[in-house]
Amino acid sequence: MNTRTTTPAAPSRRDVLDRLRAQVAAGRPIVGAGAGTGLSAKCAEAGGVDLLIIYNSGRYRMAGRGSLAGLLPYGDANAIVQDMAREVLPVVRDTPVLAGVCGTDPFRRMDLFLDHLKAMGFAGVQNFPTVGLYDGTFRVNLEETGMGYGLEVDMVRAAHERDLLTAPYVFDPEQAADMAEAGADVLVPHVGLTTKGAIGAGTAMTLDQAAEAVQAMHDAARRVNPDILVLCHGGPIAEPEDARYVLEHTTGVVGFFGASSIERLPTERAVTEQTRAFKALTIEARGPRRGHRE
Repeated sequence: MNTRTTTPAAPSRRDVLDRLRAQVAAGRPIVGAGAGTGLSAKCAEAGGVDLLIIYNSGRYRMAGRGSLAGLLPYGDANAIVQDMAREVLPVVRDTPVLAGVCGTDPFRRMDLFLDHLKAMGFAGVQNFPTVGLYDGTFRVNLEETGMGYGLEVDMVRAAHERDLLTAPYVFDPEQAADMAEAGADVLVPHVGLTTKGAIGAGTAMTLDQAAEAVQAMHDAARRVNPDILVLCHGGPIAEPEDARYVLEHTTGVVGFFGASSIERLPTERAVTEQTRAFKALTIEARGPRRGHRE
């Protein structure tokens, strides 16, 4: 008997958007999750996640490295996503899976690469690794030498033209407007590397500052596209109560995207506490068994 399973076809962009908007209309937040392993994806889906995103930082994160490893030259980011897809796509039953795409990759025909991702079963894309996380002179030099954020906007526009769902990271109001104009469906204002846990950031803005920054990016995007869905992500927004605070202190923001928050932090706690529970067991100290010779 043939027991081989096949990866379900990706839902259409229209179907995904209808589902997300219905949730918002019912007063339920949209939750997206990064998945660095198949188990992370299965568990997030079991918990009711709305979107799954796989990108190279997920692999590094679940290997015990900081998420910023995904921005350093430790591997081919776009090739890693294709490899991760073999692990994640077959175990996801109904949740749309998005690919993190390095839009500045100078060694790929982005049009052909996006077609390939769609054929693999991805429902959409996100721009990661992203130069939006770089700042200072290095960022300026990237822009000056043809490896700037504008290429990520171009990638999102090309994905939109292929009817892929797009959920880009943005880092300031200008980028939010540019991504909205390019056809972004779900906008993810990024307010920094996630804090907390064993390998989280120690430097971040406050929750009030995060809410203010997210609101500014939301407003810029909605001026371009009133229908765009805006989530929050990163920095001090690490736990459910943090996300609740930001949602309560913003207007029009309809959910949260978590990567470290959904797979790294819970894994750190669960494995640590489970191990401690086993180590807390006691055994009866016994002398030599009767008849046993020393």
